[in-house]
Amino acid sequence: MKTWNDFKNEAKTISPEIKRDIEEMEILASIVSVIIERRNELGYSQRELAAICGLPQSSIARIESCTVSPNIETLLRIMKPLGLTLSAIAV
Repeated sequence: MKTWNDFKNEAKTISPEIKRDIEEMEILASIVSVIIERRNELGYSQRELAAICGLPQSSIARIESCTVSPNIETLLRIMKPLGLTLSAIAV
């Protein structure tokens, strides 16, 4: 049985576009994981975080389930009350 890493590494060899898509998904998933972890550490429900950010609870749910990719403005709006910052590094 193949693991995610096996599939991912094989898929990345198919085309540069697939490689880029997989890498973008992994980056978003890692950001979302940090958001969820921090929200839970602070004891906020999705509804409470949404109210603080001025967003619908359904938006938080869709972002946390990686159903949608938030734009930078929305991402920063969510991260700020959680005490998180977004930074970029050259790879």
